[in-house]
Amino acid sequence: MTIEVWTWPTPNGHKVHIALEELDLPYTVVPVNIGAGEQFRDDFLAITPNHRIPAIVDPDGPGGKPLSLFESGAILVYLAEKAGRLVPADPAARYACLQWLMFQMGGVGPMFGQYGHFHSYAPERIPYAMDRYAKEVQRLHRVLEKRLSGSEYLAGDEYSIADIATFPWIRLPERRGIDLAHYPAVQRWHDAIAARPAVRRGVEVLSERQRRGPMTDQERENMFGATQFKVR
Repeated sequence: MTIEVWTWPTPNGHKVHIALEELDLPYTVVPVNIGAGEQFRDDFLAITPNHRIPAIVDPDGPGGKPLSLFESGAILVYLAEKAGRLVPADPAARYACLQWLMFQMGGVGPMFGQYGHFHSYAPERIPYAMDRYAKEVQRLHRVLEKRLSGSEYLAGDEYSIADIATFPWIRLPERRGIDLAHYPAVQRWHDAIAARPAVRRGVEVLSERQRRGPMTDQERENMFGATQFKVR
């Protein structure tokens, strides 16, 4: 049965696209245009009360019953366990995988997102915020560099959902003022993952719907303004 993926072409969306492609799980895409405010539609809120992409609906969930799930990290764990791949079987390696997955969820994603907001989308330039998140992005790259200098992948010798979660945030480093030449181990890891056919397919999902050009006032309101704080 086909998994519905409610998504948009963002790093968090790409995580799930890549995982589905790597795991050969059949899926259909339900676009949720976050610039147009579609994340606030009732049908999407019925799946995720947090009105953030991505979310999935698996008609063949545990026990053969439908399952809806939000939060990209939880989705990756679910998909990997459903397919029996991309999470190491060895207990120590499994916890290493989950550790680096949580590192992405709690560190890389939020901090890189704040960098993008204050450097590209905030209505006013706030030097303190811009400097803080630029330094945090650099620090997190140093953490990854140290890990990948001694390990082929984040969880160890095996490619896993920890790598899938992190890669979309590391690609296009120029958007965060990063030159991967300063992080050779991260560069090696990035290039190896970018060359994977499933990854190439995953980052192309909804690429034709990607916003081009400056953000409009309405898009800014839908993504960062008071609309998201409305009581629902």
